[in-house]
Amino acid sequence: MRKNLFVFGLFLAGFSIAPRMHALPAPSSLSERERLANASANTARATPTPIVVARSRTARAPEGSRQTTTVVIDAGHGGHDRGGIAGQRVDEKTMNLDVALRLRSVLQSYGYRVVMTRDSDVFIPLGTRVAIANSYRDAIFVCIHFNATPRRSASGIETYFYSSQSLPLASAIHYYVAGGAPSANRGVRRRGFFVLRRTTIPSVLVECGFLTNPNEAQYAQNFAYRQKLALEIAHGIQNRASVARIPGATRIVSSSSDTTLEPETVPFQPFIDQTHYHDPDLSRSKHKRSSKSSSKSTSSKRQKSSSDTAASTKSSTRKKKSTSQAED
Repeated sequence: MRKNLFVFGLFLAGFSIAPRMHALPAPSSLSERERLANASANTARATPTPIVVARSRTARAPEGSRQTTTVVIDAGHGGHDRGGIAGQRVDEKTMNLDVALRLRSVLQSYGYRVVMTRDSDVFIPLGTRVAIANSYRDAIFVCIHFNATPRRSASGIETYFYSSQSLPLASAIHYYVAGGAPSANRGVRRRGFFVLRRTTIPSVLVECGFLTNPNEAQYAQNFAYRQKLALEIAHGIQNRASVARIPGATRIVSSSSDTTLEPETVPFQPFIDQTHYHDPDLSRSKHKRSSKSSSKSTSSKRQKSSSDTAASTKSSTRKKKSTSQAED
C-alpha cells in the first residue's frame, strides 16, 4: 500500500514540474540568445558613445605655419653689459631675459623647439649670438630688447628687421605686440643692426617699450605684462605664415590674455627704412678705432712738424755760418 502511495506521489510531482520545464527555452535557443547578447555587447564596446566637446579657444598654430619648428631667442645684453643708458633705474638686461624665458615656455607649450643664446645673466658677444642663430638652417631668430633715451616722454613699441625674408615675421610679431600693448605703435623699421644683418635666417629685433619712460618702466616691472608680451610675440611667430598684403585688416582680440581666436590674416606692416643709420654697437668700436688712429696720425704729424722745424733751423744756422765765413 505504501509502495502504491509513493508511486502515485511521484506521478503527481511529475505533472506539476512538467509545465515549468516546458516553459524554459530549449538549450539550442538559450545558446543563440547568449550569442546575440555577447555580440551586442562587443559592438557597444567597439563603437563608444560620442562625446560632445566644447570648442576650445586655446592658442594654436595655423595650418602651414609650422614649417619652422626651431626658434632661436636672443635676450639682449647681459653680464657686464647692462643695456640702456647711464642713470637708467631699471636694468634692461634683466627685463630682456625675463621676457625671453617666458617666451621660451610659451613656445615649448605650443610644440616648438627653442634655443636660447643665453638663459642667465652672462655676456654673449654679438658674433657668438649670430653664430648660434646661423647654425640652425630652418630656424627663425627673435631678439628681445627694451628701449631707452634721455627724453623721458619717448614711448612705444618698435620692431626691426633687415632682410626681405624677415619682413613677414616682423609684420606678424609687431601686429600682435603693438596691438596688445597699451603703448604707442612706433612701427616696423628696417635697420642694419649686427644681429639682423649677419644672420642668414629670418630675424627680428623687438623693442618692447622704453624703460626710460615712467609709465612703460612701470609696465615692464609687472610680471603679468611681461607674460603678455611673451604671449603676443608667440602669437606673431605662430601666424607669420598668414601675413598678406591686404589693406584695412583688423585684429580680433581674445577676451583672455593666454588664448587666441582662429588663425587670421595678418597684414604686411608699412616700415621705415633706416638702413642709412649706423649700428650703434659697431659705431662705438669704429669711433674708438678712428679716435686712436686720428690721435696716432696727429702725433705723427706733430713729430714730423717738429723734425721739419729742427731741420730748417739747422739748415738756416749752417747758411748763416757759411755766410759769415764768406764775409770773413
